[in-house]
Parts: sequence; C-alpha cells; structure tokens
Amino acid sequence: MGHRLSKIYTRTGDSGSTGLGDGSRVDKDSHRVEAYGSVDELNSAVGCILATPNVPETIAAHLLEIQHDLFDLGGELCIPGQELISADYVSRLENWLDELNDDLPPLKEFILPGGGPGAAACHLARTICRRAERRVWTLARHEAVVEATPKYLNRLSDLLFVIARVLARCEDGAEVHWKRKS
Repeated sequence: MGHRLSKIYTRTGDSGSTGLGDGSRVDKDSHRVEAYGSVDELNSAVGCILATPNVPETIAAHLLEIQHDLFDLGGELCIPGQELISADYVSRLENWLDELNDDLPPLKEFILPGGGPGAAACHLARTICRRAERRVWTLARHEAVVEATPKYLNRLSDLLFVIARVLARCEDGAEVHWKRKS
C-alpha cells in the first residue's frame, strides 16, 4: 500500500474547498462533506465508548466492527458513485439488536441519557448518529446515495440506544425515567 499520508498538511483546503476521494473538489460545507464529516464524528464517538471501562467483550467486538463499517460508510460518501454499504450490514445490526434487546426489561417510559460513563457516551454517539442520518438524507435530496446507507445509520442509532441500556447495567448505573412536569 505504501505511504498514504506522508504529509499531514497540504494547504489545499485553505480556500474553503476539499478534495473528494474521486479527485474532485467541493466546498467544505457541501452536503456531501457534512454527511461524511458527521459519520467521522460518529466513529470517534464510538471510539469513546470503547475507551470506557467495563464494556463487555461481545459489545466491544460489535463496536469495533461498527467502526470499520463507519469507515467504509464515510469512504462511500466521500467517493460519489461508490457502494460499500449493503443490506447485509443492516441485517447484521438488526440481529445484534434482537440479541441484546432480548435480555432487557421492556421500556414503558422514556429514559434520560446517562446511566454511567459508557452508557452516557453511547447516548451521545446515538445522537451524533441521528445527525449523520439527517445529513445523509439531506445529501440524498440532491445527489444519489446508496439505499442501505441511511438505513444502516437508522438501525445503528437504535442499536446504540440498546447498547446504552446494556452498559448502564454493566456499570451498575440506573436508567432515569423522564418525568413529565405537570
């Protein structure tokens, strides 16, 4: 593969544009850059979950695989016309969701983000995931987007919610239920 990043700064973005994976240049605040930038932020947030103590091995393995998926997804968004995310990715998340959710008590009320450091980090990642999904839908109104991409992000936000519930229990945290003020 050789040295891909031999020089970190290039100065090519100093004018407010950036290069896409296909060599074309776009504004740094374009819909495409907003979409893959949000996915990159999400990947970093998943890394923060992994950096917290007491993450069970199974969940850590899932999160690491998700990080690789998100790198693929970001690459797909960075190269117009590229297709890296498929329906199989979405199905895998659904399987994990079903497995993890089976052991949790049913929810009858909304819960507030928190429950312990890992659970709180997971809730933050979930909200970043929702934003990334919104940015992908904005892009999809202007340019072609692979059909599985927003579905993947939608399922991932659900999975992150369920993982937050699991982590709250692993961290001996309690889920705080939202109480509507009268």
